[in-house]
Amino acid sequence: MRKALLIAACVAALSVSGCKYVGDDPNESGSDIENTEYPEQVFWGDTHLHTDNSVDAFGFGNRLNAEQALRFARGEEVTATKGAKAKLSRPLDFLVIADHSDAMGATKAIKEAPRIALLGNEFLLRWHDMLNESDEGALRVTAELIDGAAKGTLPASLTDPEAQEERTSDLWNAHGETIDEYNEPGKFTAFMGFEYTPMPGGDNLHRVVMFRDSAETATNVLPYSSQDFAGDPEKLWEYMAAYEKDTGGNVLAMPHNSNVSNGRMFEMQRLDGSPIDKAYAETRAKYEPVVEVTQIKGDSEAHPFLSPNDEFAAFGDAGWDKCNLSCTGDTKPEDYAGSYAREALKRGLELMQTVGANPFKFGMIGSTDSHTSLATADENNFFGKHSQNEFNNKDRALAPQNLGTRKGRFGWNYLSSGYAAAWATSNSREAIFDAFQRREVYATTGPRMTVRFFGGFGFVESDTGDLVKTGYASGVPMGGDLTGGEGEAPTFLISAMMDPESASLDRIQIVKGWLDASGNSQEKIYNVSWSDADNRKIGPDGKLTPVANNVDLTKGTWDNGTGAPELVTFWQDPDFDAAESAFYYVRVLEIPTPTWPVYDALKFSLTLPDEVIQIQQERAYSSPIWYTPKG
Repeated sequence: MRKALLIAACVAALSVSGCKYVGDDPNESGSDIENTEYPEQVFWGDTHLHTDNSVDAFGFGNRLNAEQALRFARGEEVTATKGAKAKLSRPLDFLVIADHSDAMGATKAIKEAPRIALLGNEFLLRWHDMLNESDEGALRVTAELIDGAAKGTLPASLTDPEAQEERTSDLWNAHGETIDEYNEPGKFTAFMGFEYTPMPGGDNLHRVVMFRDSAETATNVLPYSSQDFAGDPEKLWEYMAAYEKDTGGNVLAMPHNSNVSNGRMFEMQRLDGSPIDKAYAETRAKYEPVVEVTQIKGDSEAHPFLSPNDEFAAFGDAGWDKCNLSCTGDTKPEDYAGSYAREALKRGLELMQTVGANPFKFGMIGSTDSHTSLATADENNFFGKHSQNEFNNKDRALAPQNLGTRKGRFGWNYLSSGYAAAWATSNSREAIFDAFQRREVYATTGPRMTVRFFGGFGFVESDTGDLVKTGYASGVPMGGDLTGGEGEAPTFLISAMMDPESASLDRIQIVKGWLDASGNSQEKIYNVSWSDADNRKIGPDGKLTPVANNVDLTKGTWDNGTGAPELVTFWQDPDFDAAESAFYYVRVLEIPTPTWPVYDALKFSLTLPDEVIQIQQERAYSSPIWYTPKG
């Protein structure tokens, strides 16, 4: 049965075709490859990976460089820092190495410096000795570094961008040469990028910055330090605007881990407390077109406190909704609204109504935020957050792993998540970056399920027979806008295919958010297609009969026969009001499968405590489609 389902999904994946043209801009790296008329193919990548150039990754023990990270992402076998052989079952299509801009390469420099050169600086001398004495010492250095960044107590030698400029410049230029060497349009795309990492008081306000351009252009600037201007994102956007003006290049930023921002990532005011105005809203929407909504440090789509009627809202929240990134500040119930993407999308509708622009008009992606140089999001191939918790550490699931000096979070709280999927006309920097910019992207928690989502006015059920062609010809894809419609309710075409190497599908849901007649935001979850439809029904409470749980924890297996290899559907909003602004996005759920701690338990003969989540439903989140009333 499982084999038949996999064959059906693979055959279905080859069923879409389209006309082709050859790019004609000789200045674009992808100009010598074929681009399709519309985005036929989904490309898979990780836009958030750290190597030994990141100040914390090196402190955590990572000794793999950018070249090894790129080789792994391309499908080659490498040896992880702690000695295990590491290889993806399938290569990725693109990668952004996003090493921290702050103190880039600093821990490596401190460890490798002659001890005599640090005798005049007791702080750095102590760290030098700890980095060289043991893994435990290095972990303590990294925890202190994270705490110091949260509290603003790090020495100037680590926080002053001018003091770091020479080292950063050398590393950035060398990195650019490696990125360009491994970039192969049509086969594998390597992007220049970095992570901007402000965390005032321990509240996560991090962004990954991604360049469309070659290293020759991107190295005209250095990665922007979050130590400038107290990490105000408006200063980052000014840096990005100046880059584009001075070089003619293109750049975007992707907020991540809003779940540990204690409500500050999607505040209804600017960082300095002043009101959001139209200029702010337009600038943020321009430079932050997507948000990383799922990764190793939890899932930021939704929370049960905000969405009590959503039975799947708690995914990835365990351990992450109690305090901020460094656990220096407890998370209060009133903080949740500014920490989760669904609520931010609703807030965006409210701000559109009051200031005339929507700062939170973003698409959704996943990525790993792995600090091991290994871009893997597979439950049975999880190498941990950092190199001290790689594949061969039998204690990692149950050991405390807080990012700082306090205890609280445990290894099993970390997710094996996620990936970014981009619908693009070719595997090239230009095509993939442009897909991000127009928000034709989606997030998954790891499985590579194929998701299509189109909105329009006038679709009919028979249009699902040629869903892609009709969707592009008569509507907009995920990330798009619908306006007007003369009072007619919007219609949607949706398809989802299982990952042939993962689980079959439980259901497709549409998540709708809107502003009611009083200007208050609302939400509703619609189950629109599901497996075993003859036996599973929606009850009076609006809930769908749960899919069967066939996970065998003694073997780490499941039965794909309980789900569907593919789900395709047409849906029209039954509660539509033409006067109300709204957004719609798709959530696709797999059938239940084991989590990575289960594979560790089987490998090391462990007994997992009851509180450890051992079964989950992996998922995908599409970028939204927005509806705006005419006029």
